[in-house]
Amino acid sequence: MEIFLRLMAFVLNAFGMVVNKILDLVLLRRKPKYPGIRNPLLKKSVVELVTQLRRGEITSVELVSAYIARVQEVNPSLNAVVEDRFEAALQDARLADQFIAKASSEFDRVALYTKYPILGIPFTVKESCGLKGLSFAVGSLARKNMKAAQDGDVVELVRAAGGIPLLVSANPEFCMSFETSNNIQGRCLNPYDLKRTSAGSSGGEGSLNGCGATTFGVGSDISGSIRLPALFCGVFGHKPTGGLTSVKGHFPYSLTDKKFPKMLQIGPITRFARDLPLLLEIMAGDNKHKLKMSEPVALKDMKVYYAFGYSGLNCLTHPVVDFDIKLAIIKAVKCLERGGVQSKKLDLKFLSNSLEIGLVSLVDLKGLPSIVTQRPDRDPSMRLLMVELFNSIIGHSIFTKEAMFLEVMKRFNGLMASGNMEEYREDVQKIKSHLNQLLGTRGVLILPTFHTSALCFHTSLVNVTGIDNMLLFNILGLPATHVPMGTNQRGMPIGLQVVAAQYQDKLCLKVAAELEAVFHGWVPPVPHATDTK
Repeated sequence: MEIFLRLMAFVLNAFGMVVNKILDLVLLRRKPKYPGIRNPLLKKSVVELVTQLRRGEITSVELVSAYIARVQEVNPSLNAVVEDRFEAALQDARLADQFIAKASSEFDRVALYTKYPILGIPFTVKESCGLKGLSFAVGSLARKNMKAAQDGDVVELVRAAGGIPLLVSANPEFCMSFETSNNIQGRCLNPYDLKRTSAGSSGGEGSLNGCGATTFGVGSDISGSIRLPALFCGVFGHKPTGGLTSVKGHFPYSLTDKKFPKMLQIGPITRFARDLPLLLEIMAGDNKHKLKMSEPVALKDMKVYYAFGYSGLNCLTHPVVDFDIKLAIIKAVKCLERGGVQSKKLDLKFLSNSLEIGLVSLVDLKGLPSIVTQRPDRDPSMRLLMVELFNSIIGHSIFTKEAMFLEVMKRFNGLMASGNMEEYREDVQKIKSHLNQLLGTRGVLILPTFHTSALCFHTSLVNVTGIDNMLLFNILGLPATHVPMGTNQRGMPIGLQVVAAQYQDKLCLKVAAELEAVFHGWVPPVPHATDTK
């Protein structure tokens, strides 16, 4: 344990908790201005929509048009869209309808949807994941006019499965913040409270999913960047097992670090848990056989471990988890127990060095481009780095302060003594082995995704110690799913995280589906309106 680092974390943590409480008291919720969902097509899961498309009950043009209209309705309030391809999407939809029409018999249509499982379904893409021909600036003014030369690997897989991309959505600069705000786009707002952030770095996807403006989104996660927006915006988000999905075509990307493609994972964000297995198999590509989705696991055969937070000295340098989130975990565990699941509260004392492990793993990442120089092979001088950090704090830099802070922390080894770093690297393998053995092929771990609901802007740095709960499972390469569990007294979404052993993603998704069935999952930020059609 690093004493100086922990002392700083304690002070930062205490300050952050005070700031959060004060802002919760003085900042009244600014409810969304956009209307509730009127079109019934927007209330249905991907699985339901695929069935209707296959049967000819709806057309892809109708579906794509409905989602385009919804995006245009909500985006002026949310600022989640970076660039759209609406006209091209309608052309894709017409082509999809032609394919479906040519399959005249039920047998032909089943065969068609076996080959193209989401044919005619619109979806959205986080800008950093790469959508050919659309913005690839990733929140950086230095890349402002850059376009993606080709689809990222996962986006290509989703399109090959028949999906129709509508747009690319907002992310922070170089994805280096858990507030989605940058100097090109400005702020992406939370669909439940327009004074708060949608989180990051997949904040645009969280925001669009949260208000029903997409069927699902393609997001990326290196330290909670799928799960945190899913929490803040009240939807489901899955971070796959490390190495399951390809991260080629993502920016930032490392060509030299073998750990990077396992720490960073691309996965789905959606309103409906029942869509996750289908979407994950598509995104896994050639690795989908590792998921063994065709081998069901009975709920009564599973075991649930749960925890509310860290224990011992470690809890002093991490935020106290909101009571509403702890209560959600209790409700989830009790619900699963009624289904025959065995449960056990787990002491997280084996994660006593969680803060150090997280920082070492981020500091160790090699081959990523500097925000200042835009190159992986040329670091800025320390003087330039400190000048840009200061300028970003006072608003006189082209770079954001959150991204600059992380780059400075990386240069300072995360404020850790270099002689101790090897110990923390060895801890990773010990913890990974322990959890894989503990959870096995039937166990899951339920714990908080984050310590509180959606934050106000400019508070991410004083809440930064809260990301341990998510970052650890990127480092360990374990799958993790955020599950929404209703709203708190302020009307903001809350939820929990379900973790499983390597390649046991299906256990996370099964628990998510069970909890959705009982607790109803996504709660719309604005009640559905009556369809006027």
